[in-house]
Order: sequence, then structure tokens, then C-alpha cells
Amino acid sequence: MTVVFGTLGAANIAPRALLEPCRDEPRAEVRCVAARDRERAEGFARWHRIPVVYDTYRDVVEDPDIDAVYNPLPIAWHREWTLAALAAGKHVLCEKSFACNAVEAEEMARAAADTGLVLMDAFHYRYHPVFRRAKEIVDDGLLGEVRTVDAAFHAPVTNPRDIRNQYATGGGVTMDLGCYPISWARHITGEEPERVDATAETGPPNVDARLEARLHFPSGIVATVSGDMRAGVSWRMDLTVTGERGVMHVVNPLAPQIGHSIRLDIDGDTRTETRDRRTSYAYQLDAFLDAVEEGRPLLTGPDDAVNQMRAIDRCYQAAGLPLRGLDLS
Repeated sequence: MTVVFGTLGAANIAPRALLEPCRDEPRAEVRCVAARDRERAEGFARWHRIPVVYDTYRDVVEDPDIDAVYNPLPIAWHREWTLAALAAGKHVLCEKSFACNAVEAEEMARAAADTGLVLMDAFHYRYHPVFRRAKEIVDDGLLGEVRTVDAAFHAPVTNPRDIRNQYATGGGVTMDLGCYPISWARHITGEEPERVDATAETGPPNVDARLEARLHFPSGIVATVSGDMRAGVSWRMDLTVTGERGVMHVVNPLAPQIGHSIRLDIDGDTRTETRDRRTSYAYQLDAFLDAVEEGRPLLTGPDDAVNQMRAIDRCYQAAGLPLRGLDLS
């Protein structure tokens, strides 16, 4: 079986997240694309050898020759076009953040359940052996009882027209960079936060340029998570888990293919582990195809996506900022 994709838009993430993994995967191919600008879509299709260009997103989701839709549109459009794709009988790989808020995510999850189709939140890191190993270390008790988690993704965003700087498109650092540390903390602990404290610094009105939160989990673990896209901020992308016996420090849990390490300091012994450099996106595609073809459960399926958006909503509320997707006019 070959799973045939259509992609919505010509987003910068699409080649890394879908097109390149599909080239090395005989079980998948990309048939069609549409973008707001037909000329841009045609150029994108020529460059990436996509055979069909459509005028509208609707044409993509209703193409009878595709099985799945990749949705890398601005977050404010995730709900609309994911629901449209599911209604058209298509499986969906939806970029993060999954929706503008938990209410939207719940509606999307219900639609997937009603149709019986696969809906995946594209947290690709979760499927790579680096994060799988990090979670194994915690779950096997190598660190002893876990006490704290520290996770951060900081990278400057300097273009004021970038969609991450626009509230209307679902912008804000927590929706883009900061969602990863929240997800790392949730998945490494296997819990959902029961209390959240947060502070934020805004750039454009209501758009968080920096947000730091403390997530208090039922087990007593406290996670400090932060996203920062202020101009001039130093690059940082790491996860540290501290337990009664030692510390695990993971460098680049997001995209291990460009370099990573897992450093363990346990009972006075220090060692560093690495895993392979196959891309996290290729592992994500494997998981998506296995779900479509064999019904295998996803680590970032609709239920997890809803919980992730609930955690994000709580961070915004704790920081005194409006949830994404609200009409503030």
C-alpha cells in the first residue's frame, strides 16, 4: 500500500517534514499541493516534483486520489482545514501547535473519532530514538525519583511580519518554540500539570515573545519550561531531568539529526550516549504510515494533542494573556 498525500500551502517546514521523508519511503508519495499564490505553488511543485497543482485548499482535501492531507498552514487555519480533510475522508498530519486552543483541539479530536481516521499532532521529536531513550532512562528509574525538569527552546525571531509575531494567525512563542518544552515535560513525566504558574513578555500586543512557566505535576515533579524568541536571545534547545540519584541532560531533543547528546551523571559516574542521525521527520512518517496501514496507536494522537493544548492554554492564562483564537476586536 502507498499512502498518497496532498499538502496545504508551500510552507518552509513542508520539505523537511514531509517531502524529503517521502522520497526515501516507498510506502508514501505526495501527489498535490495548493497555496494562496498559484505561482508560488507551481514553483514549489516544480522544485519538489509534485505532479498536481490546485487552485484552492478545498481542491486538495477533496482530491479522490489522495489518502492523507498534510496541514502546515498558520495555526489559526489548522482547525478549519483539518476538519475539512477529515470530512472528506482523509487522514491528517497536522503541524504543531495543533490548534489555537483546547476547545478547537477537542472539536478536531471528536471529528477524528467520529470518522475513524488518523489524526496526528506533528511533534516529530517524540518518535526519534533519542527521546525514546531519554524517556526509557526516566521510566526505568536510572535517575531515581525525579524531582525537577528544566526544558527550553530559545531562538530569535527578528521579522515583525513573521506569522509568529501575529496574534491573528495564532502567533506567540509558546505556540511555536515554547510548545516543545511543554511537550517534552509532559512526555518525559508521563503526567499532565495540575497547577501552572507563568510569566511572559510581549512584543506585539498579546503576542508572547518570551514565556516561562512552572508546571506542577501530580507526582510532585516541578518542570520549568521556557520559550524565547526575542531579538538577540541566545540559541538554546535542551532538556534536563534531575532525580535523587543523578541528572540527565539532553542536547537537542527536537532535531537530533543535526547533532545531539544524552549526558548522564548518576551516582558519581558520567557517560554520554548518542543515537542515530536519521531524521525525526522520517520516524514521524513511519509512525503515521503504521497508524494508517496497521492501526497502530500514536504517541501524539488526538487525545495527547488536546492535553497539550490544555497545557498551553493554562500557561497563557497564568501569564495573564488571552488564549489564541479569541476575537479581540
